[in-house]
Amino acid sequence: MARTAILTIALLLVTAAPALASGQGHDGGEGWYGLTNDKIVTNAGFILIGAFPLLIFLLSMLQHTLDKRKDRRKKAAKARTQSPEWSGGW
Repeated sequence: MARTAILTIALLLVTAAPALASGQGHDGGEGWYGLTNDKIVTNAGFILIGAFPLLIFLLSMLQHTLDKRKDRRKKAAKARTQSPEWSGGW
């Protein structure tokens, strides 16, 4: 097992450099967005600054809604166990 792990790591290390180098020649280092300047990078940073708090807010609201739903289910289950209609059998 150790031999297989060592061979796998060696194979990955040997093939990593050519794989990373092959993508640089055809486009002159230009990314998928195109040429970038300071304004584009700054605007992308501002988008990230706004997006992360928005994501946290939306996920917090989702968690709050799910917690309220869980509390309602717990309250209903407790009411069922204390209700005489639900106790006993036939």
